[in-house]
Amino acid sequence: MVMAIRIHETGGTDVLRWEEVEVGDPGPGEARLLQTAVGLNFIDTYHRTGLYPMPFPAILGVEAAGVVEAIGENVTDVAIGDRVAYTEMPPGAYTQARIMPAERLVKLPDSMDDLTAGAAMLKGLTAQFLLRRTYDVQPGDTILVHAAAGGVGLIMCQWATHLGATVIGTVSSDEKAELARAHGCDHPIIYTRDNFAEQVNEITGGAGLPVVYDSVGKDTFMDSLDCLRPLGMMVTYGNASGPPPDINPLLLAQKGSLFLTRPVLMAYNQERAALTAAAQDLFSVLEKGVVKVDVRQTYALKDAAQAQDDLVARKTTGSSVLVP
Repeated sequence: MVMAIRIHETGGTDVLRWEEVEVGDPGPGEARLLQTAVGLNFIDTYHRTGLYPMPFPAILGVEAAGVVEAIGENVTDVAIGDRVAYTEMPPGAYTQARIMPAERLVKLPDSMDDLTAGAAMLKGLTAQFLLRRTYDVQPGDTILVHAAAGGVGLIMCQWATHLGATVIGTVSSDEKAELARAHGCDHPIIYTRDNFAEQVNEITGGAGLPVVYDSVGKDTFMDSLDCLRPLGMMVTYGNASGPPPDINPLLLAQKGSLFLTRPVLMAYNQERAALTAAAQDLFSVLEKGVVKVDVRQTYALKDAAQAQDDLVARKTTGSSVLVP
């Protein structure tokens, strides 16, 4: 018997149901996983509320680690017994076992534990493409990372510091400011109390920033544009406070010929070669210890509703993992 968290309609966390599901055998090119750790992410709440629609019934979750327990024909990328992890659309990770395309699975280093792996893929690979490909952070850059005490934020602070950047980060409390600082954030700003655009202007001596990374959305988007120098890049990659406002492209010209992008992980790693290269880049900094995935909360998978409530209420810091 395999149990999973499914939804049959959109809504609050009361629509999450702990139900028995049928998994079956893997077909050609597929592998069946016994899952050991499932990542908790804001995108899970977007699927639940309908911000990102999907057909019903649906299993939430886009990230997990586990062990390959069966493979179909023509599978060469993984073998039975391999420890693997993935982050993938469509959703389906909130389950004890599942079928996956084998080419989307990444083998884990022996040194990486399951909880870290379960939390590392989506957040870590997101940090990788943001810092290394969307805008390639260089030594000497000063960057702004919103939600710096969140799962992605803490990884970005550490990784950007390793790359030689100065990191400004926004957080919502003094406690989170100290957490961000401990993970490499040079200038934590409590945006619920202080005007972060004014603070950035002061820190940079009016020069502005080459890039802003914004996963908050509505509450931070417009002021973030004022943090950028001419030809700077606004990277909006999340909606924790709601979707950013619609803007006239002319505004980007008026504020200094700015670049605006809304990147998604799956577009960057569509090809397996790109996926494996990004994963190796991530695993390298994790194994060196220059980046640590801080799993600060664990929940039983059946308690996913409580986990999502805590996430949305900003009660969590770092990364959270659901244990099947």
